[in-house]
Amino acid sequence: MTEPSSAGAIQDPAALCKGIIGRRFPSAQAVVQKDHVRAFCEAIGETNPLYLDSAFARSEGYRDILVPPTYLFVVKFSVMNPANVLHELGLEGSAGKLLHAEQSFEYLVPVCAGDRLDFEERVADAYDKRNGALLFVALETRVTNSLQEHVLSIRHTEVVRMDA
Repeated sequence: MTEPSSAGAIQDPAALCKGIIGRRFPSAQAVVQKDHVRAFCEAIGETNPLYLDSAFARSEGYRDILVPPTYLFVVKFSVMNPANVLHELGLEGSAGKLLHAEQSFEYLVPVCAGDRLDFEERVADAYDKRNGALLFVALETRVTNSLQEHVLSIRHTEVVRMDA
């Protein structure tokens, strides 16, 4: 892997980027906890009974309360922290050097409290700006449930400041 120079910038950012695109990481598992979903809803001011009331959610045809949008990023972050992923790539993303630049979600199947999820992540893209001072790493995460249904795709970009 191409190492940062003593000034912190990557000596050959193009080679580094090319070398990490497609890299896969070990999968991680999590169970959606009902009390955590409710705490998340309280924190964001969500009052929809589909996210809070099990009886109501079941009366609407769901197994249990639904998971609100973006909550699964919280779950993913708890089992697959982007800073740890970047560290595995040899990129030190310590506080002050790592910026969460963007995220997008594609919801495919409803996720409910109690669902067991599997998170599989890979580097979808990597590129530099400012002659290697900033490295952008786009990560894609495929989330499946215990029935092997693809329930969600997450894409997020992390920026590592290499000259700090």
